[in-house]
Amino acid sequence: MSALRFGLVGLALLAAGCSQDMGDLEEYALEVKSRTSKNIEPIPQPKPYEPFTYEPGERRDPFLPILQSRDAALAAAGGAGSIRPDVNRPKEPLEEFPLDALRMVGTITMQQRAYALIRAPDAVVHRVSVGDHLGQNYGKITGISETEVVLMEIIPDGLGGYIQRPASVALTQ
Repeated sequence: MSALRFGLVGLALLAAGCSQDMGDLEEYALEVKSRTSKNIEPIPQPKPYEPFTYEPGERRDPFLPILQSRDAALAAAGGAGSIRPDVNRPKEPLEEFPLDALRMVGTITMQQRAYALIRAPDAVVHRVSVGDHLGQNYGKITGISETEVVLMEIIPDGLGGYIQRPASVALTQ
């Protein structure tokens, strides 16, 4: 019988717990519903179009491509845009490698002509002289000394033309 009493008391407590006061929840719901919404600012109106009149003066024509205006400027300055690599000549073996991958390992002089010995990354040593080409930028050898090979490279200038740049391969110990 005590188990029955204990069960009835437990059931009464359980029923009392489920019937708690819901007043707090109802008050919060009414407070949220009573809030007024804030006004949203309107979208700003775009400024009216104001046309621009271009006065060229000394400036280039903006409707010509940059390369055309550059070529016109070079022609007016005396036609200095004549530097171009000779793409029709056969490539030499050392033009396959970048210049920084080539190493000068020595020089030889035969019949009063100086030659440089250049080691390629594939471990083959090549004999080169003034006028030969090496490197990937159309480098042409202009001088050979006991400590370096001096050459002139032809590189793109970024505007569709080419410029010359001196370079060298120094003797490695």
